[in-house]
Amino acid sequence: MARSIYITSAEGHTGKSTIALGVLDALMRVTPRVGVFRPIARSVTERDEILELLLAHDGVHLDYDDCIGVTYDDVRQDPEHALATIVARFKAVEAQCDAVVIIGSDYTDVASPAELGVNARIAANLAAPVLLVLSGRDQQRAAEQLGTTTARTPAAVGQIAALALAELDQERAELFAVIVNRADPDELDAIVDAVRGIRPEKGTPVWALPEDRTLVAPSIRGILAAVDGRLLKGDEARLGREALSIVVAGMSMVNVLPRITEESVVVIPADRTEVLLATLLADASGTFPRVSGIILNGPFPLPEPIVQLLDGFPSGVPIIATDLGTYDTAVRVMGARGRLSADARGRYDRALGLFQEHVDLGELVTQVGLAESRVVTPLMFEYGLIERARADRRRIVLPEGDDDRILRAAATLLAREVADLVILGDEQAVRSRAAELGVDIAAAEVISPTDPAHVERFAAEYARLRAHKGITFAQAADTVTDVSYFGTMMVHLGLADGMVSGAAHTTAHTIRPSFEIIKTKPGVEVVSSVFLMALADRVLVYGDCAVIPDPTSTQLADIAVSSAATARQFGIDPRVAMLSYSTGESGSGADVDKVREATALVRERAPELPVEGPIQYDAAADAAVARAKLPDSAVAGRATVFVFPDLNTGNNTYKAVQRSAGAVAIGPVLQGLNKPINDLSRGALVDDIVNTVAITAIQAQGGGA
Repeated sequence: MARSIYITSAEGHTGKSTIALGVLDALMRVTPRVGVFRPIARSVTERDEILELLLAHDGVHLDYDDCIGVTYDDVRQDPEHALATIVARFKAVEAQCDAVVIIGSDYTDVASPAELGVNARIAANLAAPVLLVLSGRDQQRAAEQLGTTTARTPAAVGQIAALALAELDQERAELFAVIVNRADPDELDAIVDAVRGIRPEKGTPVWALPEDRTLVAPSIRGILAAVDGRLLKGDEARLGREALSIVVAGMSMVNVLPRITEESVVVIPADRTEVLLATLLADASGTFPRVSGIILNGPFPLPEPIVQLLDGFPSGVPIIATDLGTYDTAVRVMGARGRLSADARGRYDRALGLFQEHVDLGELVTQVGLAESRVVTPLMFEYGLIERARADRRRIVLPEGDDDRILRAAATLLAREVADLVILGDEQAVRSRAAELGVDIAAAEVISPTDPAHVERFAAEYARLRAHKGITFAQAADTVTDVSYFGTMMVHLGLADGMVSGAAHTTAHTIRPSFEIIKTKPGVEVVSSVFLMALADRVLVYGDCAVIPDPTSTQLADIAVSSAATARQFGIDPRVAMLSYSTGESGSGADVDKVREATALVRERAPELPVEGPIQYDAAADAAVARAKLPDSAVAGRATVFVFPDLNTGNNTYKAVQRSAGAVAIGPVLQGLNKPINDLSRGALVDDIVNTVAITAIQAQGGGA
């Protein structure tokens, strides 16, 4: 039977979707089959946003229609029949899963003091313990004050918790945990103590998440819908940006400009074109705060000269037109609410980061009763990388600050606290582009590769290192302004723990400086690479598929020892297969002899390491073949590290497995350097960059690559 959690709240607008996303993400780390179920939806025709958000999560493979119980109308017409239907449809989902996240109703259509009781009764009948979500904000006062919110005191939160727990008891629902969301950041501990103090003998987990303005702020796209508007001008990609405040510009230009705040939406009467132009100029100037969007209200078309001027103005700020009056526009904007969605990457990452920072994921999973699975899916492995990097954060330099993928990945890494980042590039240009993309890189340090102080220091050190090649200070000063050299010098001098580059540069351009500056570890002859191949149920290590074209037997042994060390670094027990076209003593020839000699060298250098070679891939990977060909081998049929005899074989094999078996290929991961430098494919996706930074951080934790 699947382990389930029923997530419900005692009122509306608690940010339950953030909690549901965090719980789902946590469960996906330890078990491969996690489902989602929504007992009550608004209707069969209107798509449920929270359910769609959770079903879009990587690794959830259920159809939307199968994950809905009944509608609000069904509950009102025949509560008993609706409950029976919910149970039956839930059991169908439960049968397909190891765990199920159940999301209670939203206080919209049921909308009564008894709604928590309805959810509690459903939870009891599904045998699912309740994760109760409370709000740290006074919802009634928020409604009265048109979008403003007031923090609840710890005592007030405790009173609401006591009433909600009594309601759960009445319906005989089991309490799993309590999360207070949107809490006063200065009162988190006091709020937890107040809730925990209601029933101290129970030992129920209680967590509190602070208010995050960007999660509750509406997006410009949401505001566009709220005011029944139409997009006149601007970049559609910027509709995803949040509006953190509203500026009603019903005054002259000189009085509006001082009132503009960062990431605000500015409401301008459509006939005040001088205020419109001034706001756009202020946004572009760099001396005023950046705005998220502009709303032109009122039934006044823009004059043709103004339209012509806007057509030539280099601004991507969304300009929205609505026929509403100023008051109605302002009310609708303040009534718009922030919503999580899978395509709003920044908000999605921020929600996950907030949950992971304030909720003990280990305790949560333990309370659910899930033991860690022996199966390791690609998604679970990637989660493990992120968690290990987060546990001991390192400082990683990203030289390609002019690449949008790098900026998007940086925002994800910072939001989820995977690593501290240094981005190379002109600071104003980098931060302006990030703002245009709607991604938050405020926590990153941005350094220009032409910064005089750094260039002087780096040039002196590079000239010293390359003095034997006749490099002068002037030549060195010219060299270190190259972003790859600049980033590598930062790693060399301890200003960063590792570097990730290659999204916009060749492999040679990325790693050549490391050969000159970082150099190899003692006892390591060559820098090589591995791919971490995440198959459906396990992770294998392939080396070397990216760096050395035709290794000698000595180099091949070096690759094997380095690959085994890399495997250990990522939690993989190394059993090394030295691959060839023959197994054991069955073949001969120069290529086989090279592998045989390399195997002997590995046994000599690392006698504790299980290694077999020469061995064919099928004998290394398949237990049945291994029993026939090498029945007494400790590696055959169980290999986890596959060392290929040359680049041609390795590169083609990893790509064949990636495409044919649906494996996720993570890498190449460089190994053998004194400090970690890793290369990206020029076709790298944002997720590839995130994973590579996490890998680099883990390598740095181990003191090298």
